[in-house]
Amino acid sequence: MEFVLFTLMNGVSYGLLLFMLSSGLTLIFSMMGVLNFAHASFYMLGAYFAYSISLTLNFWVALVGAPLIVACIGAAVERHGLRHIHKYGHAAELLFTFGLSYIVVELVQVTWGRATVRYSIPAELDGPLFTLFGTSFPIYRGFMMLVAIFMMLSIYLTLTRTRIGLVIQAALTHPSMVEALGHNVPRVFTLVFAGGCGLAALAGVIGGNAFVTEPGMAATVGSIIFVVVVVGGLGSLAGALIASLLIGMIQTFAVSLDYSVVSVLASLGFDGTALRGSVLRITIAQMAPMLPYILLVLVLIFRPKGLMGTREG
Repeated sequence: MEFVLFTLMNGVSYGLLLFMLSSGLTLIFSMMGVLNFAHASFYMLGAYFAYSISLTLNFWVALVGAPLIVACIGAAVERHGLRHIHKYGHAAELLFTFGLSYIVVELVQVTWGRATVRYSIPAELDGPLFTLFGTSFPIYRGFMMLVAIFMMLSIYLTLTRTRIGLVIQAALTHPSMVEALGHNVPRVFTLVFAGGCGLAALAGVIGGNAFVTEPGMAATVGSIIFVVVVVGGLGSLAGALIASLLIGMIQTFAVSLDYSVVSVLASLGFDGTALRGSVLRITIAQMAPMLPYILLVLVLIFRPKGLMGTREG
C-alpha cells in the first residue's frame, strides 16, 4: 500500500511537470501549426534565469520573473524569426527551431558554463509535506503539483472565459474573419508563442531545482515532450494532460520494479541459468526509459492521431 501510494503521487507530480512543458508546445502547434523543436530550450532558459534571479533576489521573484523574461524572448523569436519563415512551409520552421535549440545551448554554456549549477530548492519548501507508513512526501513535490494545477486552470479559464481567449480560439479556425473584425492576428500569434515559451520556462523554474540544471537538460526532456504531445494528440490540451499523467506514472512505477522475466520464472521454481545473457534478464527498471517510446509506437500504430487528437501534423 505504501509503495503504491507514494509511487502514484510521485508519478502524478512528474506527469504534471510534463504537462507544464507540453501544454505550451500544444498551444503553439494548435494555433500556428508549428512544432517548435526549441521548446525544451525555453524550459532550460527558465531554469537558468530562475537560478540567476534566486542568487540576487529570491525564488518567489524568479517564479514570476523568469517565465516573463523567457516569454519576451519567445515573442522576439516569433516576431523577427518565425513570422518571416512561415511562408516557406513547415520544413523551414522545423529547421529554424532546430537550429535555434543549438544556439540556445551554446549561449547557455557561454553564460553559465558547462557544469551543473547549484539551483537549490528554497528553504521554506524543503522538507516533508506529510509522513505516512514511515515514508515522507516532500513539500516541493506538492508545490509542483499545486503550480501545475493552477496553471492548467488558468489556461482553461483564459481560453474559455476571457475576450482574448475567444479571439485566440477564433483566430485558430477563422483568421481572416478575426482580422476583418479589427484584430491583429499576427500579434495574437506572437502572444500565443510567447505564452507557450513562458509556460515552458515556468516548468523550468519548478523542475530545474527538483532535478538538475545543466546545459544538457533540454536534450534530456526534449524527446519526452514530443512523445507526450504525439501520444495525447497534436493540438489537444486534454490529450496532453492524459498522456503526461500516463507517461509520468508508467516511468515512475517502472523504475521501482526490479523484475525480469527470468526473475519471475525463478520465483515460480523454474531454472533460469540457461537464459544467462538473454534479453529476458532485462528488468522493468532498466526498460523504464524505453517505455514512453514503446507507448508512442503503439499509439502511432493503432491510433495515429493520438488519444484525443483531431488535427494531423
